[in-house]
Amino acid sequence: MAKAVAHAYGKDAVSVYRIAGESLFACQARVIVRGAAFETSYTEGDNSLVVATDSMKNFVHKMGLEYEGDTLEGFVELIGTRLLARYDHIEGVQVSAKQVPFERVRGNVMRARYDDYAIAELDLDRSGVVSARSGWYGLHLIKLTGSSFAGFVRDEYTTLPEAHDRPLFVHMNVGWTNADLTRCAPCEDVRDVAVSTFCDIQSASIQELVYQIGVEVLERFPAISAVDFYAENRLWDTAQSGDDASVYTDARPPFGVITLTLER
Repeated sequence: MAKAVAHAYGKDAVSVYRIAGESLFACQARVIVRGAAFETSYTEGDNSLVVATDSMKNFVHKMGLEYEGDTLEGFVELIGTRLLARYDHIEGVQVSAKQVPFERVRGNVMRARYDDYAIAELDLDRSGVVSARSGWYGLHLIKLTGSSFAGFVRDEYTTLPEAHDRPLFVHMNVGWTNADLTRCAPCEDVRDVAVSTFCDIQSASIQELVYQIGVEVLERFPAISAVDFYAENRLWDTAQSGDDASVYTDARPPFGVITLTLER
């Protein structure tokens, strides 16, 4: 006989654009709830305790109206704690939000950006915080010189030549854990340190690159207890080479993937 051993449900891609005067708080939120009370909705078709995901969407919008802060971490905490307070049969909730980036042009005019963005994730249950994580996702960084990759294993499967000074194009997500949710490291500042370190160092590999970024982040932000990376090597393929210049084209899959987690 089949037995339900894990289940959860919720609402994703809830857009929130809060305007207060000339300030804009913009994000896309996701809410996932769990609890034994929901099991019969799967096994018996009993919806008597199911909070409709449309109601969750409306709840998030109401929290957007009430939220007076400007950080994603504060917003997901408000949603999670208020959901648990409102519905006694919800045992736990996962709330995440990703920034919808805008930049101010002048006065009350803003321009939408379609590039990297901040994220915040929070898992709460009746005992408190299960896990919390912040991050900056979608960084696409190209370095024209100052990167190398040599000295790796060479055997019958190796066709890659060694490179002692190459361009480097990396797609990177940076995540971190704040030791205290009441004093989170500013997401934009962490991003700026990551980008600045990428600019400054000469790396022997992407592995060394993300390690050095992580070391600098932990050094600069005492509020962060751990930092993690997901990076893809998206270095362009060489199409044509001349004496003074080279022409590249977009790389085809597969892509190299590098991950790292550092703790204090």
